Amino acid sequence: MTSIAGLPDFLLYLGMAALLTGLYLVVYTFATAHNELALIRRDVTAASVSLGGSLVGFALPLAVAIYNARSVLDCLVWGLVALVVQVGIYWLVRLVLPDLSRRIEEDRMAAAVLLGAASLAGGVVNAASMTY
Repeated sequence: MTSIAGLPDFLLYLGMAALLTGLYLVVYTFATAHNELALIRRDVTAASVSLGGSLVGFALPLAVAIYNARSVLDCLVWGLVALVVQVGIYWLVRLVLPDLSRRIEEDRMAAAVLLGAASLAGGVVNAASMTY
C-alpha cells in the first residue's frame, strides 16, 4: 500500500491547484475590459488565444509553487503571487496597446497573440523565479 501513501497529499495539492485556477479565471476575467467567456461562446478566436495563453502562463508558476511548497499555505501564497503577476502582465500589455480589449473583441489575432505570448513569457520567468 505504499504506492498510494501520498494520495492524501496529492489530493490536497490538486484541490488547491483547482481552487487557485478557478480563482485566477474569475479574477482575470473581471480584471480585463472584455468578457472572454462571452466572446469564446461567440467563437471569437482571439479571446480564446489570449485567455489560453494567460491560463498556461498562470499554470506554469503554479506547478513550480506546488513542487517547491513546504506547506499548503506556502503553495497558496505563491499561487496568489502567480495570479497577481498574470493580471499585471495584462495591464502592462494594455499600456502598450490601449485598445487591446477592443481588438480582441473584434477577433484581431495580432493583439491576442501578443497578450498570449506576454502571458506565457511572464509565466515562464515567474516560474523560474520561484525555484528558490
